[in-house]
Amino acid sequence: MSTAQRDHELPDGFGVVVGNCQAESLRIVLDAPDRPTVRVPAVHEMTAADAERLHALLRRASFLVAQPVREDYHGLPLGTRQLAASLPATAALVTFPVVRYAGLHPFQAALHVPGVDEVPPVVAYHDVRTLAALIGLPVRDALDREGVLATADDSLAELRRREQDIDVAVSDLLHPTSAELMRTVNHPGNPIWMPLGERVLDALGDAGEPTDPGRPLLNSVRAPLEPWVVDAWGLSDEPHPHWLVGGVEIDPAEVAEAHIAWYRRHPLFVEGATTRLRATFARWRS
Repeated sequence: MSTAQRDHELPDGFGVVVGNCQAESLRIVLDAPDRPTVRVPAVHEMTAADAERLHALLRRASFLVAQPVREDYHGLPLGTRQLAASLPATAALVTFPVVRYAGLHPFQAALHVPGVDEVPPVVAYHDVRTLAALIGLPVRDALDREGVLATADDSLAELRRREQDIDVAVSDLLHPTSAELMRTVNHPGNPIWMPLGERVLDALGDAGEPTDPGRPLLNSVRAPLEPWVVDAWGLSDEPHPHWLVGGVEIDPAEVAEAHIAWYRRHPLFVEGATTRLRATFARWRS
């Protein structure tokens, strides 16, 4: 949590946005001179001291915008209901979903296996094709149009399921598809953040407009956009075969080599990921 914003410096009527790395992007488009917000760390980065300060902030906040977080997350009182309990009676609570969409990156997965806290090197995303080849169950190198659309439909169905208990939906914003819509499976671009910000403001009863950040959000990592994905959607965007990490191009073969070495050092991860991806391996087996 920023030490620059001491309690005595906090503006009146401030709000807080809580969640994973996506929350900060939403906070940026909600923040405005007449609608100040306080930046807080992503929940997975919070310490006990951060959690304590967050609850202290919420006791003075005018609104909380939150992604759903389970009770006692990481052993800390960071569950959405736990946070809401610290709000003043007059404060508003609006929930929005964790956005994951595989329509542009059908073979990409953001996985966590209990007991494995490390992430793989280079990029913290897993390619199903790399994992499948490692365990001797190779899948196709590319999908046809039907396969791409089926993968997109599956991820949208899961997002809609999770939206059932959420105040503000996002799934309908994922069509029509474009390269700027999602940088990775869980990094939405500005075409998501701006209309989502507008919906959150409506839910808060705020007649204002979202703030254009003037730059691409969640843009530090961009996954390859493969030609068969471009063809499947009929995109006007050009394919780009490399990862872009901090503006530096990285060959997917380099990522695969680094990840294979990491998998061999982390058999527990491979075992857990294989269990979770078994249906995917079977569906796209070559």
